[in-house]
Amino acid sequence: MSFVFFTLIAKNQVFSQETYQDFNPGKIWKDNNGVHINAHGGGIVYSKGLYYWFGEHKIEGEKGNTAQVGVHCYSSKDLYNWKDEGIALKVSDDLKSDIAKGCILERPKVVYNKKTKKFVMWFHLELLGKGYEAARAGVATADKATGPYTFVKSYRPNADKLPFYTAQTPESEKVNCAKPANKSDGFFCRDLPGGQMARDMTVFVDDDGKAYHIFSSEENFTLHLAEMTPDYLGHTGKFIRIYVGQQTEAPAIFKKDGIYYMVGSGCTGWAPNPARWFKANSIFGPWTYMGNPCVGPGADKTFGGQSTYILPAPGKKDAFIFMADKWEPKNAIDGRYLWLPIQFDDNKIKIEWSDKWNLGVFK
Repeated sequence: MSFVFFTLIAKNQVFSQETYQDFNPGKIWKDNNGVHINAHGGGIVYSKGLYYWFGEHKIEGEKGNTAQVGVHCYSSKDLYNWKDEGIALKVSDDLKSDIAKGCILERPKVVYNKKTKKFVMWFHLELLGKGYEAARAGVATADKATGPYTFVKSYRPNADKLPFYTAQTPESEKVNCAKPANKSDGFFCRDLPGGQMARDMTVFVDDDGKAYHIFSSEENFTLHLAEMTPDYLGHTGKFIRIYVGQQTEAPAIFKKDGIYYMVGSGCTGWAPNPARWFKANSIFGPWTYMGNPCVGPGADKTFGGQSTYILPAPGKKDAFIFMADKWEPKNAIDGRYLWLPIQFDDNKIKIEWSDKWNLGVFK
């Protein structure tokens, strides 16, 4: 009897430690414990031979759209198979805390600061019981990639700061708070004293070590790209507005051959919509709208997903992975991950659906 029992345990362990050799977009993706990965709206940082995936930990039902647990962390050597590293940033039981249990904490992104030797996590934060009106950026730090992360502060960026403009920018395109030219300018000027709204977001570290915070602002009408302080814990006050008034969310950014690329989405709540992409020769623009990068069946809805991050493929030159979430707001924990290869054609990007693929697609 004991032998049979041991055999059953062994079989269960083998099953729970199922290994992957491919990406299977939209399917259940199990971790080393056999549990579907719980890291939604996520981002990845690479450190000492391991990839660390951070994302929103969700629970069952609609309640899972609020932060009941915190930010989950997983590690991997190959991007296919992930080890559960636990909760990197826990929400607080103190209801007065900015990150109180039940707040909205979305799209966590972690970067490593080589000067301070700190891992720095930024996220979109909405205060408990305030719906989406707070529109803050939150930041936490840790000494190790897996944490634990200590919450530092949350706020609206760049209070009393006007956008940076290149010398070629015509006066008609500059914001004029004495006479706002449109609805989006009006929101910008309204929020000038207290700082700009910061919702869907990502963080990008350039080749020179400078970091940038890209976020939906002005009631989600306009993207902001803002330079961060050398310690990555604040904003310098230098920022630009991108695609003013056109309602862009879910920014994800990367750089190839000196050109900056960004993918985002429109604003349709949890429902999918066509992706959009932009490119620029300078981080501070001008950024040019380039249309929908997705092609083929399902392209008009980004294959059911929404962008969250773009990851350089390991061991490959100029190869990048588009990471998106397929949201399930009625049962948040069942959200799926759509990872797809980005293709290039004369500095234009293309994303096609694939039921199954692996890193071998990159030359």
